[in-house]
Amino acid sequence: MTIPLRLTLNGQAREIALDDPRVTLLDLLRERLGLTGAKKGCDRGQCGACTVLVDGRRINACLTLAVSLDGAEILTIEGLAEGDRLHPVQAAFIAHDGFQCGFCTPGQIMSAVGLIREGHAGTDPERIREGMSGNLCRCGAYAGILEAVQDAATQNEHREDAA
Repeated sequence: MTIPLRLTLNGQAREIALDDPRVTLLDLLRERLGLTGAKKGCDRGQCGACTVLVDGRRINACLTLAVSLDGAEILTIEGLAEGDRLHPVQAAFIAHDGFQCGFCTPGQIMSAVGLIREGHAGTDPERIREGMSGNLCRCGAYAGILEAVQDAATQNEHREDAA
């Protein structure tokens, strides 16, 4: 028995036949669809390495059953840039050295994008730290991550003011 699943994944409509209703979104992305940006860190929703946006909200893909997302819009790190032009959060992470080994970076970036879109980032360091607290970095790149989120949030505010 297969279960039909319709998604909009990184802006493209996809129809997927699930063989197992227990497959997580993370496993679907990585193993079936070849989108390996979201990482399997803890597989318990504690590290944030698997963070993606579903209908604009940050979620841990390792805790979400794919079957529950029929009709959802999913954005992964692979769909964030526009061609060769990096998303402002990606560019800010590079400019502020917001990564070391890079393992947690996709989840950190997706969480930062979600935080900014939710309007919860601002430029207050404590507010950003709280909003990003579900994403761990074992290398300790937190200072660069904080600076990157502040920079991207400031750029976002300037774009909204100009609109």
